[in-house]
Amino acid sequence: MKTVWSRIEKWLEGNAPEVFCGLNPPATRSQNSLAEGTLGISFPQDVLDTFMIHNGQASDTPWLLDGWEFMPVERIADEWKVWKDLLDGGDFKGINSDSTGYTVTDWWSPHWIPLTYDGAGNHHCLDLSPGRLGKAGQIIRMWHDDAARDLIAPSYRDWLTQFADACESGQYELSDEFGGIVKRDS
Repeated sequence: MKTVWSRIEKWLEGNAPEVFCGLNPPATRSQNSLAEGTLGISFPQDVLDTFMIHNGQASDTPWLLDGWEFMPVERIADEWKVWKDLLDGGDFKGINSDSTGYTVTDWWSPHWIPLTYDGAGNHHCLDLSPGRLGKAGQIIRMWHDDAARDLIAPSYRDWLTQFADACESGQYELSDEFGGIVKRDS
């Protein structure tokens, strides 16, 4: 992950220094362990490696991932708890999400770990319990008010590598209008 992050950091320094400056320092092992305990999971090594490079970003800086906030481990646990409370309260009883086989059809699964936030309740999630065609550790996009659960990447490493590739090939830019790094208009 160090190589992937070096590529992202280099691009940010040259194209979006305010986003680069907003990346948090590494998480501590105790922060990671506390989050894993709250979530009842073990993070895949690539995710832990990222937290040991950058514990997300400061929420008051332009957002990193295509208009989405790259959340620190504490925020990941907090957002997950919001969804878990809704699930435990029966809010999703009788409602399913759409699936093409890569995800389960739950509206929300406690095995979907939110990694990003768009300010409106939507997330990119680490999917640790996929559907029959999926792979544990894949990245999906979860909308709070839409049944779509899109497969974004087969793994966390692939997701960030795709982002680094797209940045380096000129597909992204810093947008004041959208508050962060977004895809350029075609």
